[in-house]
Parts: sequence; structure tokens; C-alpha cells
Amino acid sequence: MDNYEKMIELAQSAMKNSYSPYSDFKVGACLKTTSGKYFVGTNIENSSFGASLCAERSALASAVSNGEKNFEAIAIVSSSNNFCPPCGICRQVLSEFGDDMKVILAKSPKEYAVYNLSELLPHKFFEGDMK
Repeated sequence: MDNYEKMIELAQSAMKNSYSPYSDFKVGACLKTTSGKYFVGTNIENSSFGASLCAERSALASAVSNGEKNFEAIAIVSSSNNFCPPCGICRQVLSEFGDDMKVILAKSPKEYAVYNLSELLPHKFFEGDMK
């Protein structure tokens, strides 16, 4: 992957649309497909917190709704001054589409860390566990 900065900028732009009236914690994500398309998402909170949607799953829902299922990387930014790793649910949902996806945790387009999804979720639940 050669354009993490573009992904981070797209995630930052998406973060501006965050609906986070309860936590005021804004998150943006940009998912890149293996075919080179970009899909963004932001967090959408709900007063029933379990009904809230994370930015990562928001981007994924957009991509899958548009027929994409092969992903290269996801960039994640937040309104905090810290790197923002995906929550456990997002890690599991992303892993459905491949463990080798790059996860870019960014503070800015120039300050970021890159992980393989498998590093962040070493023991995922998968189809074989249901048999």
C-alpha cells in the first residue's frame, strides 16, 4: 500500500460527519478495496449505546452495499490525541473479509502506525467454530 496519507485524509474528512452527541468522541475510517476504491464511514451513536455504529463498520457496510468484499487496508482516526484501534466487534467483523488487511491507526497523515489485522485479533472466531 503506497497511499496511507490519502486514506487518513479521507478518514479525517469522514470524521467531521460523526454523530456523537453522547460521548463527543468522533471517529472516521477509510477502507480501501483491492481494486483501489475507497469507502468512508463515521461513528453514529444512539442513546441505546448497543445500537451505535462504529466508523469501521460504517465504512464496511458502505463497501459491501456497493458490491465490494476484498479489502487491502483500513485507516482509522479519532478526535482524541491517541491512536484509535478498532474495538473488538469491529476487529471480528473486519476479519470476516481477511486477516491480512492492513490497519492504519493515525493521529495525522504524517503520524501513524500500521498493523496486520491478524496482529490485532490473533484468535478470531470463524466459521469452523460453529461446527
